[in-house]
Amino acid sequence: MKRQAYQPILITDASRSQPDQLTTRQKRYVVMMLIRVACVIAGAILVGVKAPLLWLWLPLCVIGMVLVPWLAVLLANDRPPKEQHRLANRFQARRREPTPPMTLTTEANPHKIIDAEP
Repeated sequence: MKRQAYQPILITDASRSQPDQLTTRQKRYVVMMLIRVACVIAGAILVGVKAPLLWLWLPLCVIGMVLVPWLAVLLANDRPPKEQHRLANRFQARRREPTPPMTLTTEANPHKIIDAEP
């Protein structure tokens, strides 16, 4: 297996820290769960006051109560996507032609041969 050359990560290419990513995902999850709670409360209010067009609004609330938690869990467990410039650098590094070995040929470096015997 061929080893690829080591490429240091620049500070501009560094990803966000794990605690920072976790905090962002937790906030997104809480906001989505608040949307779910709003759908539950809105559905209960609509049923309680027997709102007009209940047949239209109640399925929308039910969809919000079912799909939002599912999406919230998926998004909370997913890491953020990699930036495009980081991906471009990786693919660009793989496309490079391999460098030739750093050996010198006899034509490039002529040298004298010294014999001990004449």
